[in-house]
Amino acid sequence: MDDNKQFWERFSRHYAGFMRRSQATYQQICKAMRPFLKRDMDVLELACGTGQLSVPLSPCVRSWEATDFSAEMIRQAKKQVYSSRLHFSVQDATKLPYGPESFDAVVISNALHVMPHPEKALAEAWRVLKPGGWLFAPTFVWGKSRSARLRLWFMGLSGFRVYHVWTAGELMAYLSERGYSIVRHPLLGNSLAPLCCLMARKIPDERTAARQTAVRSAQLDDPKVKKE
Repeated sequence: MDDNKQFWERFSRHYAGFMRRSQATYQQICKAMRPFLKRDMDVLELACGTGQLSVPLSPCVRSWEATDFSAEMIRQAKKQVYSSRLHFSVQDATKLPYGPESFDAVVISNALHVMPHPEKALAEAWRVLKPGGWLFAPTFVWGKSRSARLRLWFMGLSGFRVYHVWTAGELMAYLSERGYSIVRHPLLGNSLAPLCCLMARKIPDERTAARQTAVRSAQLDDPKVKKE
């Protein structure tokens, strides 16, 4: 997962301040997720940034493992005051070190659309989720409008790339095709930056299990993985 990594390393010092512009949206996300979080849950967060969700939500659960592929982003996250239930670490969302069925929930907020291969992260999330476990994937869904294209063009000027421009329906279809059962999908944010707060569950069946195994096998056969 080298794509966009240099951008995040450079931008990490300013990320928390920049995200204050989206504070109201993240408060909405927390409000939507909080009823589903229980004290006996172990949660894994992928692409946690500087802790916009992990810091306020980790007190609700037994443990919260917040991960990001940017070491500098994790360093900035650790500067905050946070719950003893929360642990930060540097991890690649497509090659996680955790065992199968280790977590009750996986959170991946506003990251799927900026990953070149989000299917790999979703396959890893499926692998580490317990049967019936929750996937929380709030994701900006700009769609294909002229204003969306203009916004993405300006983002590209900064060196930041968005790989997938989904509508809410397209995002739900993408996750459904990978075996996740959609439970809720409230639309949050505003008209300039709409966000689909997608909540889904891992409901295994033979076909889904075979698909996820195939994706995982392809990752292990990747020359980059073997080289490491």
